Amino acid sequence: MIGRGARAPRSRSRRSRVWAALAPVHVDSREQAFEIPPGTWARRMAGEKKEILPAEIRLTLGLRDVLLLRNRDEVPQVFGPTVLMPGQSFRLPFGQAGSYPFACTAHLSGQLLVVVDPAPTTPWARLRWRARSLLGW
Repeated sequence: MIGRGARAPRSRSRRSRVWAALAPVHVDSREQAFEIPPGTWARRMAGEKKEILPAEIRLTLGLRDVLLLRNRDEVPQVFGPTVLMPGQSFRLPFGQAGSYPFACTAHLSGQLLVVVDPAPTTPWARLRWRARSLLGW
């Protein structure tokens, strides 16, 4: 039994879901950063098959739509038409939703796909974006 003034936990949960769906989405930074760690090239030449970057990077237009790559390795790395020298960073902003394949020497397959999703403008899209952000999808 719930006393006067007390609220059922279910109504609080419902309000949270409504807020997550309707409230505007704000982020501290529009950058999504990835790092090529030191020794990557040497480990690859030694036959190590460990991936250091995901095969697919997902960004969201208007929220996280800038890819930031940092080369901490001792050798240059290639990303698309860009050569990242050791210690160099590269910022790539995206202005349109879509799928963008890139050549990438830091990736085992030599390819990396950047998928830029449209901005979450509907309540369900904002809810899905928040869930992906929290769960790391």
